[in-house]
Amino acid sequence: MQEKLPSFSIKHWSDDDRPREKMVRKGKSILSDAELIAILIGSGSKDESAVELSKRILAAGNNNLNELGKLSIRQLMQFKGIGEAKAVTIAAALEIGRRRRGEEAQKITKISSSKDAFELLQPGLGELPHEEFWIVYLNNSNKVMHSAQLSKGGITGTLVDVRLVMKHALELGAVGLILAHNHPSGGLKPSKADKQITQKLKKAAVALDIKVLDHLIITQKDYYSFADESIL
Repeated sequence: MQEKLPSFSIKHWSDDDRPREKMVRKGKSILSDAELIAILIGSGSKDESAVELSKRILAAGNNNLNELGKLSIRQLMQFKGIGEAKAVTIAAALEIGRRRRGEEAQKITKISSSKDAFELLQPGLGELPHEEFWIVYLNNSNKVMHSAQLSKGGITGTLVDVRLVMKHALELGAVGLILAHNHPSGGLKPSKADKQITQKLKKAAVALDIKVLDHLIITQKDYYSFADESIL
């Protein structure tokens, strides 16, 4: 007689171990990332539970939800047990999380520190697969007047239009600028080009009595501040 294989279905678990029941009884904050994803996908495969499958998916993204958010629908479908519907559900949930953080960032109206600038810009820059260069325009109280993308695809002197930056600053009546760009590689060390464009913009701003207050290099979780490191 063939031995019966153990079931990996969550329905055979105790209530305290089932993610959905656990959330209802103990609250959402107590659940791990894997358990939350398991609720989204509903079921695993015949070889593993939804939680184990979720752990495997997270591990592929270095157990980082920001990394997981970069995966496409097709990439998510490469995991055994994840079809199109489940992949779309995961991607949609992560996009909601990203947009929620973006809405929180919009509440930042005054920049008092490099951390404020990071919180304002990270939702838009932190997860991009390519480089973008942004300018934040401030008034004399360091309140945000406007923020705009200046270039996309890399940081070089030819891609950054200094005249355009100063034209917008004068039109807005801005007296302070914060420069920012992302490093998709995750590295925070400023390159020679990063330093050169900072000095180029700073020199042009001084002539118009405008201050470049900082230049941030932004990654998914962290940032580098030229002002904090005293190299501005």
